[in-house]
Formats: sequence, C-alpha cells, structure tokens
Amino acid sequence: MGRTSWKRAGVSLVAVAVVAGVAGCEGGGGGGGGKKAADAPAKPQLQTHAAVTEVIQAAYEKTSAAKSAKIKMTMTMPAGLEGGGTVEMTGVQGWDPAVMDITMKGSSFALADPEGPSEIRMIMLDGVMYMDGGAKAAAEMDGKRWMKLDFQAAAEMSGDKDLQKSMTGGLENMNQDPAKQIALMLDSPNLKHVGPEKVDGVEAQHYKGSLTLEQMVDTNDSLDVLSEQERRELVAAANKAGITGYDTELWVNGDGYPVKMDIGMKTPQGTVKIVGHYSDYGAKAAVQAPPAKDTVDLFEMLKGLGEGLGEDAGEGAGQA
Repeated sequence: MGRTSWKRAGVSLVAVAVVAGVAGCEGGGGGGGGKKAADAPAKPQLQTHAAVTEVIQAAYEKTSAAKSAKIKMTMTMPAGLEGGGTVEMTGVQGWDPAVMDITMKGSSFALADPEGPSEIRMIMLDGVMYMDGGAKAAAEMDGKRWMKLDFQAAAEMSGDKDLQKSMTGGLENMNQDPAKQIALMLDSPNLKHVGPEKVDGVEAQHYKGSLTLEQMVDTNDSLDVLSEQERRELVAAANKAGITGYDTELWVNGDGYPVKMDIGMKTPQGTVKIVGHYSDYGAKAAVQAPPAKDTVDLFEMLKGLGEGLGEDAGEGAGQA
C-alpha cells in the first residue's frame, strides 16, 4: 500500500467514523430467531414501561462502570451510499479511557484500494489512531507498516476550530461508548420489552425503542461539539436526504449487561445497520501503540507531499 493507497484508506476510515457517529439502528433480524407457530411457547409476560426503564437504566450504569468489553460488530452500508458494503470489526474496546484494538475486514476496503489488504488492524490510544497496512505497506514505506492518524494534532496545526471539532468528534465516533448508546434508549417515547430470547447461547431479554431525527440529535452527547446552528444544519441536511428517525434494539443478559445491540439509520438508498455483540465486560483493555520505528504519520506525509508539489511548481514557473 503506497502513499496514494494510504491516503485512500485514511479517507475511507474517516468516512466510516462519520457514519458510525450518526447511526441509530434498524432491527438486524432479531437475536435468537423465531419458532414456527405450532412450536411457539406460551406468550411471555412483558414488563411494564416503568420496569423496562429500570432495566435499561441499570444496564447503562453497569456498562459505564465496566469501562471495557470484547466486541464483534458488523456495519452494513447500502450500495447507494459512498463506501457502501460490509465491514466486520472484532477485538477489544475501552471507553474510560477511550482505547481500541480491533481488526476490520470487509468489502469496503476493496472500494478504498482493490490492491490493498483484505483486513486491517486498528489501534486507538491517547487520541491517536493507528492502521496496520501489512507487509506490502512495509515494503513500500521503508519498513513502516503502521499508518498514524493524529486527528487532533493535525487539526490544531491547521488553526481551524471547525476542523478541530470535526476531526476529534469523528475519532470519538469510531470508538462508540456502548453506555451512551444505551442512554439514548431512555429518551425513546415508545421504549418496550419484546420478550426473552437467546443470544450467543445466553438467555437475554429483548428491548426496543425509536427516536426521531431531532430527538437523536438532541440526546446524542457525541454531537455536543456542534453549535445550535450546526445542529439545525445537520437536521436539515438529514431530512433532505430522507432520514427521518432511528430504531434501537438491545438484548440484556441475566447479569444486567448488554450482549447484543442493533443500531443504524434508514436512508433512501437503504438502511445502514450496525449489529454489535459484547462479552467479557470489565476485562482489562491492554492496548499498546506500535513502535515508532514501524510508524509513518499520514498527515506529516501528506504535508511533505504538498510542500514537494509546491517546490516543483515553483521551479517550473522559474524555468518558464
């Protein structure tokens, strides 16, 4: 993966971050599936709205306190959207502090660079994202296989406050705190208990709710970086694109922890779906940055390329 390929991969990653940041969810097919009517058990006793609220609130508190978990997540984007395709993510995630060590693979990488790797390991630590480009990247980049994306440093260097908010907000969205996603459900006016289901071999209770676009924007903490004007513009742009609202589904195990969460959003091109499976809550998220000798800074590289192009242009003008 050469310089141009690295750039395309970096742009693809930022696009995934933006989608992840605004996604709510459509049901992704349920958790344990359904039986035929003839084999169906007696209709379960559904919980009252007050009881549901209590369960979701407790799940939020437990998840927030756990600070980390193992994850297996699938993001599916309609073909009509730029970067459409499926991305699978597996690994460990921490949200206090925000850290991540996951492997991403899927069809979206082929769109970013058909000759690139089929999967990419990503590490996030201390506000910096690292992407492993593999042996091919190392061969083309003087042995350096890791690409470093320090969004905040690049934004601060630019002196553009709007860019700073956009970049740091996008990085946070790449590491969505599941507790915050659960908290959004508490604002749903139609939050309800669906019934018991088995998820990943574990007995769980299934809950669902929905929010309008405006409610989601008002309650999503990751959008706090936006001004009131920017929020209005976001809502107007989303409405113009045909996005009207979000659904969320959650499966909570007997210990009160989420074992599955479906989030996404509906668009005229189709539904963006994110289905997440969680386990091993509270396990230490031991994440380490790759060695500096194996790392190339994307933004420094692009800056150097830009300066080189400027010098070449100057020389050409002088010769003319």
